[in-house]
Amino acid sequence: MSASRWLSEGILNNFFRGQNVAPPANRFMRLFISDPTADAVGTEVQGGGYVPQAIAFTVPERDGNISQIANTAEIRFPVATADWGNISHFAIFTAATGGNMLAFAPVSVPKVIEAGDEAKFLAGSIRVRVLGQHVMAQAAVLEV
Repeated sequence: MSASRWLSEGILNNFFRGQNVAPPANRFMRLFISDPTADAVGTEVQGGGYVPQAIAFTVPERDGNISQIANTAEIRFPVATADWGNISHFAIFTAATGGNMLAFAPVSVPKVIEAGDEAKFLAGSIRVRVLGQHVMAQAAVLEV
């Protein structure tokens, strides 16, 4: 998982320039049919019953040089009422609409979501990791 430009600049401003950046009150997972990039400019799924879903994370765990958090519960999107397209990426945002993107990643295997499908990510499948001096995350597997 890659940090967004907004998050990267927020970390630098907060810790190295003393400019406070308020943590988001909520986090939402959104699905994309193209790479959102660090600037949050990808193509998010629209219509067909799609609604971004709230996501919560575990407390950080440490394993050697890696600290990580994972989603605490299954993330289940509504049943698609129309084709959503080929889901290739997901991102975590500070709001269901608008807001700021925190991080993004490709799904491990892109999946076409058609009308009648229900996309989901299992609990613990979305991991955000800090490895030494690198911030990383494991791409989640999109289930249908």
